[in-house]
Amino acid sequence: MNLRITSLALALALTASTAWGHGDEKHKPSQVEPGRETAGAVLSVAAEAEDAVAALERFSAALSADDLSAAGAELDPSVLILESGGAERTRDEYLGGHAKHDAEFLKAAHTTLQRRVAQASGDLVWVGSESEIHASRGDKMLMISSTETAVLRKTAQGWKIVHIHWSSRAQK
Repeated sequence: MNLRITSLALALALTASTAWGHGDEKHKPSQVEPGRETAGAVLSVAAEAEDAVAALERFSAALSADDLSAAGAELDPSVLILESGGAERTRDEYLGGHAKHDAEFLKAAHTTLQRRVAQASGDLVWVGSESEIHASRGDKMLMISSTETAVLRKTAQGWKIVHIHWSSRAQK
């Protein structure tokens, strides 16, 4: 049985015996307010990449809202998603399995985008993002540093995500 934990949750973070925190800051799992925050992020997005970044943001927001149909609309049918050493090689494979776990985790988490850079080259855009995720598992508070690399391609239907790579680790 494949028990891969979403890379956003980080396998180590989910099995750790202690909660992580920022210095003296104290959190209780019940204090996590689910949602996404992007306002304070440091951004370096080329003007020609803005529409593609908007598609990626729609995907992230839909996944966080557990709206797999809307999330899937932003994915190319042959998307390659790499996370935690595993791979989903199509939109249907991801949406039929692992996306459900990602959405379940994210809908109860608070994600803060910290940095994003995006560049365009013809009909391709790459986006690198760094985020902080606060979530709880039982009575444990999880604080996770997460990175995402995405590649989007301009199609007749608009910008579609053709590749995502997620990597995460517990904050120290």
